[in-house]
Amino acid sequence: MGTDSSMQPLGPGDRGHAVADVHAALRALTLLPAAGSAEEASLDEAAYDPATELAVRHFQQVRGLTVDGRVGEETYRALSEARWSLGDRLLHHDPVRPMRGDDVTNLQDRLHELGYDAGPVDGVFGPETEAGLRAFQRDYGLTSDGTCGPATLRALRQLGRKVTGGRPQLLRQSASFVESGPHLIGRRIVVDPGHGGTDTGFTAGETTEADLVLDLASRIEGRLAAAGATVYLTRGRHQDPSPTERTAFANHARADLFLSLHTDAHSSEHARGVASYYYGTGSGASSTVGEQFANLVRREVVARTGMLDLGSHPKTWDLLRTSRMPAVRLDCGYLSHPVDRLLLLDARLRSTVASAVLAAVQRLFLPAEADPPTGTFVLPGRT
Repeated sequence: MGTDSSMQPLGPGDRGHAVADVHAALRALTLLPAAGSAEEASLDEAAYDPATELAVRHFQQVRGLTVDGRVGEETYRALSEARWSLGDRLLHHDPVRPMRGDDVTNLQDRLHELGYDAGPVDGVFGPETEAGLRAFQRDYGLTSDGTCGPATLRALRQLGRKVTGGRPQLLRQSASFVESGPHLIGRRIVVDPGHGGTDTGFTAGETTEADLVLDLASRIEGRLAAAGATVYLTRGRHQDPSPTERTAFANHARADLFLSLHTDAHSSEHARGVASYYYGTGSGASSTVGEQFANLVRREVVARTGMLDLGSHPKTWDLLRTSRMPAVRLDCGYLSHPVDRLLLLDARLRSTVASAVLAAVQRLFLPAEADPPTGTFVLPGRT
């Protein structure tokens, strides 16, 4: 299900200033032709026409967003961020309102290429990006003020790439999971049942997505806790935190892993199966451990349940992007499909999925030589 839920989405048939703003952003990205003088004079009449919908769909696809042709909060924010190129403005760390944009992404990429750890390439100028920038400025005789201005930009553009064969901070993150040991005792894991409260998600008869994933989250919590992990759920039955609140909760808990649970739905009678998602742009920047965990958990669920395998996919959803730990969203089948729905309504199937998640989490911390084949791992009993 989509993640643009906090603002009323714009879509076909809508008119007005908000649509005109979307047009301006799409034109700046050359996804729509330049406006004529008559169009510019009638902002109140700007229409969300088929050309706008097609341009929005294209933008969503290349940005790793949910492709629905509508502009909700996340798509609107991505359009705003895409307007900025490196050098358009001074970049610095603002702890109250962090700067976001493609210019920040470009800066983070450039620092990583030069061997400086600027944190995740997420387009958000946070303290890790500031630290990486200060280190670069200090090493190259610049004023180490953590602000990317003209002098820093000139230095960044004059220097060639120094790191090859992968970003070192991502390789370190992947290695640290294995080096920290195979046990789960003391690991902090946040499990996020999607929707909640008045937001029931997809509903089939008396069955709601919100209730199903909460039950599944509780089963996962029990198995992980029995293995020694400390587990937190982002909500109870009557709460519906925003995506920002869910990731803030995981960040505040200093979690080692973040797993968001959903089911899916589609108008097509053929849509069914299990998919997983991790932070990634589809063009290089991604969460290495997130991708690994997304693959592990999806394969374990598919191997143990026999459900259709829909693969793992990079997405730039805020839920994945703003978490400070490896984050994965798991879509455990389609409630709109009669076979998947019948499986999900079986408590034994949900217990099997919970066991699959436990196996995937445990395998994430195992060295390659000790990693068992998919679908075979059973956690030994604690003594």
